[in-house]
Amino acid sequence: MKKLTCCFAAMFAILLNTHAQTKISLNANDKGRVFEGVGAVSAGASTRNLADYPEKQRAEVLDFLFKPKFGAGFQHLKVEIGSGENSTCGSEPSQAITRAELLDPKPRGYEFWLMAEARKRNPQVILDCLPWAYPRWVGNRFSQESADWLVSFLDVARKHYGLEMDWVSAAQNENGTDLNWIAKYLRPTLNAHGFSKVKLQAPDDDSEFWQIFDKLEKNPEFDKLINAVGYHYLDGREPWDIDQKGSHPATEKAKLSGKPLWASEEWSQSGQEWGGKGALYLARLMNKIYTRDRVTKYEIWCPVDGIYDQIIWPNTGAIQADAPWSGHYTVWPSVWALAHTTQFAQPGWVYMDDACGQFDAATWRGSHVALRDPKTGDWSVIMVTGEKRKVKIAIGKGLKNGPVYLWKSTEKEQFVRQKPLRLHQNAIEIELEPDAIYTLTSTTGQTKGWFGTPPQSKPFPFPYTEDFSSYAPGQTPRYFSDQKGTFETYQYPNGGMCLAQVVPDEGILWYNNWLLKPHTLFGDATWQNYTIEGDVLLAGGDAEIGGRYADRNKLGYRWILTRDGRWKLNWQYTTLASGQIENFNPAAWHHLQLEMKDDQVSGVVDGHKLATVTSKSGLKGMAFIASTYDRNLFDNIHVY
Repeated sequence: MKKLTCCFAAMFAILLNTHAQTKISLNANDKGRVFEGVGAVSAGASTRNLADYPEKQRAEVLDFLFKPKFGAGFQHLKVEIGSGENSTCGSEPSQAITRAELLDPKPRGYEFWLMAEARKRNPQVILDCLPWAYPRWVGNRFSQESADWLVSFLDVARKHYGLEMDWVSAAQNENGTDLNWIAKYLRPTLNAHGFSKVKLQAPDDDSEFWQIFDKLEKNPEFDKLINAVGYHYLDGREPWDIDQKGSHPATEKAKLSGKPLWASEEWSQSGQEWGGKGALYLARLMNKIYTRDRVTKYEIWCPVDGIYDQIIWPNTGAIQADAPWSGHYTVWPSVWALAHTTQFAQPGWVYMDDACGQFDAATWRGSHVALRDPKTGDWSVIMVTGEKRKVKIAIGKGLKNGPVYLWKSTEKEQFVRQKPLRLHQNAIEIELEPDAIYTLTSTTGQTKGWFGTPPQSKPFPFPYTEDFSSYAPGQTPRYFSDQKGTFETYQYPNGGMCLAQVVPDEGILWYNNWLLKPHTLFGDATWQNYTIEGDVLLAGGDAEIGGRYADRNKLGYRWILTRDGRWKLNWQYTTLASGQIENFNPAAWHHLQLEMKDDQVSGVVDGHKLATVTSKSGLKGMAFIASTYDRNLFDNIHVY
């Protein structure tokens, strides 16, 4: 009998919940924080492959990312200040690899280009930057040298691309900051170089949540220097449950400070799913972070999956563009989850706090936030559901009360414009489906962007040849994805173009992490039986070519030649064969060849087969070249 009573109570609760109506009142005088936008963090080499796309498809992807009222419409873009050291899915090149380059920093890499393309599509997009690692010459991550190095990034943006940065994240990614450094070195150096208008955000950490407010409270001068406070993963990472217990809600001190609070990296998952950790989760999280924490800027990692599948964190981001040789890309559901906010509210709008909340106090699966334009009286309400829900929205004085426009996303179909709703006594009533996203708004002009079907996906070209002759000096060649160090085109004194590893020393790492030596990847994860060959000129240490890449810290099969003529054939760290070349000329180019066929792996130098070993069965993977921290040169790379 007791069990029947409990079952009846549960059924009654579900029935009551289904028919309950949530009332949301929009009030132009409602107090709330100023919305600062939804953004993305291009870092860790996540954007690498997008840069090599054919112009047409590349422009289309950029429109989906940054064009207002078209796709994701990112309103804030934070990029990595590259260091030549691994920062997640690769290493991004530095504008000043050496101290000497500080006098004339170089526009290396793709982050400057990405910022310029974002500004081209949206002149109001907010630009920010942050270091993960540092070149060795900087000496200390919180020093005058690091301030000079950081400011040189802003100099390149201004000089070469006409870009004025809005923000600098005054920290090392997820390793906090030093307020004394900001006061003594960074802020004065910015001001001295004409960047006094650039604002500072800190500590961009993923630990010690909100503790910076204790320091700012004790030191008013520090407090004046920090224009916004940002942390990563306020709602935790694993188990990626919207109601998880491992979150880090903003403290009352933080919320009462009046200082802008940012989720400066949040949600590093794949947008290809609707449920699970995907688009619906993203929408729920954005609503939760404001309603619970009063966080006014939300940044995801990363804007685009430009990551080879064999590298860690593939399929992460809002849109997939990781196969430039084919031009194929995929617009994931997360683009439209983001659009439910970005296409309906702009930075400068104001939240209406009394209209932000949960549908059910027991869960964040269902929630709603409301924003208004203080200049025009326009308004938008973004709702995410868990269970089926009835809602009544009342429009108060001072807000537009004409037709109400409605957009809806479900697992079946995203970002669909519905029939406009008519107000009755300045209110509307609507029944919401479960596990869906809705935006109701007084605004118009939103679109679900579309360019037609992209080209079909194709495997990486095979055979593959690159002789670097089509490049100017200082470029990253197509399809090469640096994982440690920096490989860029280099003009040899005889006039020919080749590829050089240009980082002279291991940098100040982002964590004491990973990766055996400087190397760069290209090719296909499914490659198994193939030969890679190329020419090398050794300035010092050793150079290698390799294949069947298997592990980021161990590589794969490695054919290694040193400047003094020693050779080794390795499987990862294990040496399978080794020897010495007699009468070796270190000043000459040498031809390396690594043959992998079934269970036989052979190494060849200058046409002489020096080793053959029996390989592990079933191994496959991408090709790579590697070097010590020396300016070793590579040319005429051929895979067949």
